[in-house]
Amino acid sequence: MKVRIYYHHTDCGGVVYYAEYLKFLEEARTEFLESCGVFLKDLLKRGIQFVVVEQEIRYKAPAFYGDILEIETHLNKIDKLKIEFTYEIKNQERKLISLAKTTLACVDRSFKACSLPEDMRRLLTSRK
Repeated sequence: MKVRIYYHHTDCGGVVYYAEYLKFLEEARTEFLESCGVFLKDLLKRGIQFVVVEQEIRYKAPAFYGDILEIETHLNKIDKLKIEFTYEIKNQERKLISLAKTTLACVDRSFKACSLPEDMRRLLTSRK
């Protein structure tokens, strides 16, 4: 997924504000899931959702206003209750900007842990 850095993504120095990366990762993860045929809106209708239980980000270099970032999203692990994604974020010169990892847990409407639906697991493992 590509992201253009606009002024609202940056601090007063024109550098991407660190918390903006969380939004970029969420968008990249959603695009990845949809490319596998998994649509969060459909899961919500079934009473299933995901919560972030762990987030790691290593900032390697700054990104700036006007940059175009490319976010490579990978499904790292999948088990009965959790999904782990890893990401590489690079700028238009292919310079590494950030490495990240997100662990999601599957929960029901009352936020109790539940199993990933088998149909969703099949879609994701076929892409892994």
